Amino acid sequence: MSVLIAIEGIDGSGKGTQAARLHTHFLSQGLKSTMLSFPRYQQTRFGQKVGDFLNGEFGTLDTVHPLLVSLLFAGDRFESRELIEQSLADHDVVVCDRYVASNVAHQGAKVSDGERAELIEWIQQLEFSIYKLPAPQLTLFLDLPVKFAQQLIAAKSRRSYTDKAADLQEADANYLDRVRSVYQELSQSLGWKTISCLDGQQLRSVDEIALAIANAVEFCFRS
Repeated sequence: MSVLIAIEGIDGSGKGTQAARLHTHFLSQGLKSTMLSFPRYQQTRFGQKVGDFLNGEFGTLDTVHPLLVSLLFAGDRFESRELIEQSLADHDVVVCDRYVASNVAHQGAKVSDGERAELIEWIQQLEFSIYKLPAPQLTLFLDLPVKFAQQLIAAKSRRSYTDKAADLQEADANYLDRVRSVYQELSQSLGWKTISCLDGQQLRSVDEIALAIANAVEFCFRS
């Protein structure tokens, strides 16, 4: 049976880098592995509109209701459902750089505590029950304080969907801090594996984080 693994975290936490490293790790173990990254900005119509949103073409973060924003991100995965299902059919493991939990955390961070549970349920029902996306067997949360994440964002190379140094979400430190808090709550309540990207007050190296992830994956599937 194939396994779907989602790597989550705030912008700048190294999800893409670590998803690629985990994919390579699985290949080195003789497993058939592939990697998917969401949003698929250039490959889906919804993904293109996600890029427009992140570029501020629809207004500021608080201009568009998060429920409506969630439709863009969910639609990108719905357009990609056949690809996800075929990837699972053809491989032992599929590693996702962002998945449904990213939509939950980012949109949940925009509403009050009292509204969050209802919005989270809406997104999960939409993506898993209505769009019938496969659920991940394991979610890894890369936990990194915002000040470090924004330093790493500033060092990123040009992205396909924006010419800006930081998109709408990446540029707002207060927003990212709220997203991190929602991620932390979700990780604790849903039994995800949290990987700290810090050693004390120092940023851990890419290799150190990759090793921690590989060990966590091995432990989770052995237990």
